Amino acid sequence: MTIIFKKCTLEDSSKLQEISYETFNETFKDQNSPENMIAYLERAFNLNQLEKELSIIASQFFFVYFNNEVAGYLKVNTKDAQSEEMGEESLEIERIYIKNKFQKHGLGKYLLNKALEIAMELDKTKIWLGVWEKNENAIAFYKKMGFVQTGVHSFYMGDEEQIDFIMTKTLI
Repeated sequence: MTIIFKKCTLEDSSKLQEISYETFNETFKDQNSPENMIAYLERAFNLNQLEKELSIIASQFFFVYFNNEVAGYLKVNTKDAQSEEMGEESLEIERIYIKNKFQKHGLGKYLLNKALEIAMELDKTKIWLGVWEKNENAIAFYKKMGFVQTGVHSFYMGDEEQIDFIMTKTLI
């Protein structure tokens, strides 16, 4: 079993789009209408949007490869790239996704540890994320990794407002 991280660049935008569509669809299609899924996927993961996100200095994307195949990815944000105002001392995990066929291999933990490593390198004191209130597996995983719920925020899937739990881990 070989696990490799690779920082994404603008040249990776098509590959990032492909895995973004696949993992988001696998994770949420059964709980959302096809219309809302299509609207969200087209807005959040079109090539122009991803290229814009890849160009933001305060954001970083990483692929995780499992036996030479892209298995998932991570997006972290600092400073004003964070989706909520959490302050300079915080790092946000905006996206952490693993393809279904690669789940249960510890890759989510690898990506989370990569985010923790980045936070510590940048002298952050908090790491946080938003997770859909109905994503029980992810919530249980984050709790196991030391995150606690500290708030909520709205997330729009197409025209439907959904609630994300904000979960935070203190690093000091």
